Amino acid sequence: MIVPPPPEPVHMVPEAIPLKIIHEDGTLVVVDKPAGLVVHPGTGNRQGTLANALLHHFQSISRSETIRPGIVHRLDKATSGLMVVAKNDQAHDFLARQFKDRQVEKHYLALVYGCLKERAGVIDVSLGRDPFVRTKMSTRSRRARKALTRYETIRVYRDFTYVRVYPQTGRTHQIRVHFQHLGHPVVGDETYGGKAIQRVKDPDLIAPIRSLKRYFLHAEFLAFVHPDSGEKVSFEIPLPDELAELLRALK
Repeated sequence: MIVPPPPEPVHMVPEAIPLKIIHEDGTLVVVDKPAGLVVHPGTGNRQGTLANALLHHFQSISRSETIRPGIVHRLDKATSGLMVVAKNDQAHDFLARQFKDRQVEKHYLALVYGCLKERAGVIDVSLGRDPFVRTKMSTRSRRARKALTRYETIRVYRDFTYVRVYPQTGRTHQIRVHFQHLGHPVVGDETYGGKAIQRVKDPDLIAPIRSLKRYFLHAEFLAFVHPDSGEKVSFEIPLPDELAELLRALK
């Protein structure tokens, strides 16, 4: 029997990566994660992550998870937006329970290909690991878990729909896979909708979309109960410039 070697230990090193801090107090930090920044070290990403940046910027940070200091939840590398970070283990556990119990309110902004048949709705399709490509999620998984995504249309364009999305569960790649399932993948998502750009009829939009190098998916709103006060707090941020510019191009 061949015994695989133990995983290589990850030594977390503080790195002076700039952070956009939306809020900070003695218990937690809310940051605006830019697209392109990985949240924590993993396969192929040993450094240059949000976790490395947190170790540099804050003397106090939760250590509930060794390679994920402060990290309570995740955003995909190519997704931007709000994240809450815990400064101590008690706050980490308190916030993590809210995410697990689906008590955290999250809103995303997304631009998807095509015109949705329903201007608003709920996507109720279970998700799990793709049976053929382990790095992807799929509606065809043999071990799918319940996943719910609510959405509403903000504006319809010729070849696109601009939507606000309210994930009711927190499955990996949930929003991206759910809109792929509807036949309307997120703009810029090569993994779940690489060929969808061929639907775009306006040739002047092809280059701006290809130059994005990210998904048109942005976590604009986050609300949760503060670990200290017990009161609900909320935060909201606008689209980053590159996404706002693409919207202007559509108009």
